[in-house]
Amino acid sequence: MATWKTVTKLARALPEVEESTSYGTPCVKVKGKLVARLREEGDVLVVYTEEKDVLMASSPDVYFSTPHYDGYPMVLVRLAEIREAELREVLTDAWRMRAPAKVLREHPDL
Repeated sequence: MATWKTVTKLARALPEVEESTSYGTPCVKVKGKLVARLREEGDVLVVYTEEKDVLMASSPDVYFSTPHYDGYPMVLVRLAEIREAELREVLTDAWRMRAPAKVLREHPDL
């Protein structure tokens, strides 16, 4: 079971990540760009992804969406249902999506 503390631990291991707020909730950003944020419920993470449909189809107990996120490259993650290793992958993919080109060039191994 993951928590917001797990999210921040994993995200802070990525280059240039900082903790902040977004829409009044805690979030992590890379160079000021949102990577993921905690929803108001406190146990659901909003995270950027290019694999939204694949994730939701493969693990509907973990990943879902709402009409609010239709058309956006973001998926909702039930923190209580995701394993830490999978969360690390999802956050790293979101970081790659959102990090500026210069940061990506400086960290080609990620």
